[in-house]
Amino acid sequence: MNSEIRVTVWNEFRHEKTDEAVKAVYPKGMHEVIAGFLNTRPGIKARTATLDEPDHGLNDEVLSQTDVLMWWGHVAHHEVSDSVVDKIHKRVLDGMGLIVLHSAHFSKIFRRLMGTTCDLKWREMGENERLWVLEPGHPIAQGLGEYIDIPRVEMYGERFDIPAPDTLVFVSWYPGGEIFRSGCCYHRGRGKVFYFRPGHETFPIFYQPEVQQVLENAVRWAAPVQGPVPTFGYWKPIEDLSRG
Repeated sequence: MNSEIRVTVWNEFRHEKTDEAVKAVYPKGMHEVIAGFLNTRPGIKARTATLDEPDHGLNDEVLSQTDVLMWWGHVAHHEVSDSVVDKIHKRVLDGMGLIVLHSAHFSKIFRRLMGTTCDLKWREMGENERLWVLEPGHPIAQGLGEYIDIPRVEMYGERFDIPAPDTLVFVSWYPGGEIFRSGCCYHRGRGKVFYFRPGHETFPIFYQPEVQQVLENAVRWAAPVQGPVPTFGYWKPIEDLSRG
């Protein structure tokens, strides 16, 4: 087991190149902000990867050295190679953690792992989000208060077409009256998946200390554990059945 949790922060990295409003908030990309603060946390080593790199920055060597993959995408989900998605899917089932951020609810990998459309309501008006902690004893809620106020966000509202989470850590409320399941934990094979709703590209959400705390906590929760590796198929009896 590695002493450090190895994180790869994957970002589509398109808005920051073409949209001046996004570039003003994240001039080097959201992935660099996220990896930057994670690298200040003890026991975490973060690297980045983006869509336009060969293999989207996720070749076999990178994936084999990734304990937790963090994913942000929005306008180019369809450009992600199915063969890369296949490899990520296998790595999750084999124990790699996956943290899915904001509009990556429509990513190929999240939709495959959920088996649903992952669709939702949305509205972009820069309104406040109150993110309530539903499970104060959960590791992802470590160090937080009862809620987080995020001053300006894009609203996501129910129905969020996902399977019921194994654990729902956060739920959001908005001034328009909507709510949203914003912190959803799943187990898939030996791997753990966390969907976290905040993170719209035109607002400085990933600079907010409480949001950074959630992401650090999620990395530690999603990291692989040295549990048993299951076997499948024909199974010889452990006990002697010849006298049965």
